[in-house]
Amino acid sequence: MKHNQLKLGTLLSYLRMGLGTVISLLYTPTMIRLLGQSEYGLYNTVASTISMLSILSMGFNSGYIRYYAKYKKEDMDAVYRLNGLFLLIFTGIGAVALVCGLFLSNHLELVFSTGLTANEYAIAKKLMLVLTVNLALSFPMSVMANIVTANERYVFHKVLSILKTVTGPMVTLPLLLMGYGSVAIVAVTVALNILVDLCHLYYVLVILKNRFYFRGIDRHLAEGLLSFTAFIALNMLVDQVNDHVDQLLLGRYVGTAAVAVYSVGYALSHYFMLFSTSVSSVFTPRIHGIVHATQHDRDEQRRQLTDLFVRVGRVQCLILMLVATGLLFYGKYFITRIWAGPEYEESYYVMLLLVLPALIHLIQNLGIEIQRAQNKHRFCSVVYLLMAAINLSMTIVLCQRYGAIGATVGTAVSLLVANGLIMNIYYHKNCNVDILRFWSSIMRLLRGLILPLIYGCISNRMFASDSLFVYCVQIVLYTAVYCGSMWFFGMNDYEKQLIGRFIRRMR
Repeated sequence: MKHNQLKLGTLLSYLRMGLGTVISLLYTPTMIRLLGQSEYGLYNTVASTISMLSILSMGFNSGYIRYYAKYKKEDMDAVYRLNGLFLLIFTGIGAVALVCGLFLSNHLELVFSTGLTANEYAIAKKLMLVLTVNLALSFPMSVMANIVTANERYVFHKVLSILKTVTGPMVTLPLLLMGYGSVAIVAVTVALNILVDLCHLYYVLVILKNRFYFRGIDRHLAEGLLSFTAFIALNMLVDQVNDHVDQLLLGRYVGTAAVAVYSVGYALSHYFMLFSTSVSSVFTPRIHGIVHATQHDRDEQRRQLTDLFVRVGRVQCLILMLVATGLLFYGKYFITRIWAGPEYEESYYVMLLLVLPALIHLIQNLGIEIQRAQNKHRFCSVVYLLMAAINLSMTIVLCQRYGAIGATVGTAVSLLVANGLIMNIYYHKNCNVDILRFWSSIMRLLRGLILPLIYGCISNRMFASDSLFVYCVQIVLYTAVYCGSMWFFGMNDYEKQLIGRFIRRMR
C-alpha cells in the first residue's frame, strides 16, 4: 500500500509539475498583457513581501514528520497529543502573521519607500490585506496537510494539488478579461486554498480518523521541538532572502518594471526547481525511517542513505539537465518571441543565473532531509545565513547599478559557494553520506551530456530562424539527441529498467 502510494505520489508530482508548467506558460503571457508590466511587477512585489512572513512557521512542518515517526510507535494517544500541540502552535503563528500583515498593509512605505506611485500604493494595500488573510489561515490548516503526508497518503494530497493548479487559471482568466486586475488573482487564490484546506480537514478527521488532544501535552516535547526547528527556521529565512529579497529591493530602489523583468526569469527558474523538490518531498518519511532504524549501525546507515541519495540524485539530474540545457539553448527565443515579449530580454539572463548555479542543490535535495533526520541541520543553517547576508549586501549594491541582472548575481554566488562546495564537504564528513561515490556516479551519467551540448551549440548557430515551426523542430530534435545520448552513454541498468517499466505501463 505504502509502496504504491510512493510510486503514484512521485508520478503525480511530475504530472502536477507538468500541468502547472504548461498552464503557466499559456496563462502568464496573457496575465502580463492584461495587467501591464507595472501592475504585474506590483503583484509580484506584494506576493514576495507576504511570502517573507512564512518564516514565522519556523520549520515546525518538518518537526511534525520527525516526531510523528517517533510517536506512532508508542500509541495513537501520543500522536493525537502531538496533533493538538501542532495545531496550537500554528494557530498562534497564524495570529502573529495576521497582526504583522495588517501592520504592513497600513505602513507600506516601510517596505516600498519611493518605489511605487500613489495608485500602486492603493492597489498594493488591497493585495496585502487579502494575502495576509490567506497566510493567517494557511498556518493552522497546514497541520492537516502534514498529517496526510506523515501517513504517506501522497495520492490524495497530490490530486488536490493538481486540481488547484488547473482550477486557478481557469477561474482567474475570465475575471482578468473583465478588468478586475490583480486583486481578482489573489481573491481566487484565497478561495481555492480554503477549499483545499477543508478537504484536508475532512480527510484527517473522517478517513484517517485522527483526533486532536490538548490535554496532557508533554512540555519536554515542546522544548525539544523548538530546539530541533530553530535552525530549520534559519534555513527558511535564508530561502526567503534568496527567493524574494531581490524583488523587494528592486521594487524599492528601481521600480515595478524591473520587478516584472526579474519575475519573468524567476518564474521559469521556479518551475524548473519544482521538478526536483516535488519528487524529493515524497521520500521524507523514508529517510527518517532509515535513520531511526539504523541509528546503531552506521555502516548500514551509510550504505542505505548513499544508495538512496545516488539513485534519486541521478534520476533528478537526468531530468533537470534536459530542462536546464534546453533553457540555455532555446530559452531566449521563448521568452522574447513567444512568452513575455522583446522588452523582457534581460529575463533570460536572470533565469540562467538562477537555474544553472541551483543544479547542484537540486540534485542533492535529499540531503536536506537527511540532515534533519539526523538532527544535524544546525551547521547548514549557519552557513546559509552567512551566505544570505552576502547575497543581501551584494544585491543592495548591484541592483541599483545593473537592475534585475545585478540583483540576481548575489543569489548565484551564494548558491555556488554554499551548496556547491561547503555542503558537499559537510555531507561527506558529518551526515554519513559517501559524497565521493555520489559525484563519481553523476560524472558517469554526465558523459551522455557531451553530444547534446555539441548539437545544441551547432543547431543554435546553423538553424537560427524566426519561424516558430523551425524552433519547435529544434527542440524536438534536441530532446531526441539528449535522450538517445543519455540512453547509450549515461544511464545505468536500473534507470533503463525504470523507463522500460514506465513505457510498458503506459501501453
